[in-house]
Amino acid sequence: MAETPVISIIDDDQTLRESIVDLVRAMGFEAQGFERAEAFLRSGSIARTACLITDMRMPGMSGLELHERLVADGEAVPTIVITAFPKADDRARAQRTGVVCYLAKPFDHNQLADCIAAALEKREASGRTP
Repeated sequence: MAETPVISIIDDDQTLRESIVDLVRAMGFEAQGFERAEAFLRSGSIARTACLITDMRMPGMSGLELHERLVADGEAVPTIVITAFPKADDRARAQRTGVVCYLAKPFDHNQLADCIAAALEKREASGRTP
């Protein structure tokens, strides 16, 4: 039996984080939330995370910096970056570093579902398993 993919959500906005966790669980995935990138890095959850959904702007490390650190450490997790302040430069940097989706808030639940599906396909194609 295949292990249920774990989706990790990192956002300093508690209401939004809990909303995304609830949505992801309703989609049939295991979900866990973190307030900051540093908390995720300390959690020991990187290897189990099949998809990472992270806010762009947070205190401490940004979502894009987290993605870049994971890639540099050889722990590339398919990542979806969400932001309330979309910028062309950030989008271009995200695309260059392999981010699966760069979503502007507010986003449609169907857009997020499509991004999660693309992230899981990317993970499967890379041969990475949690």
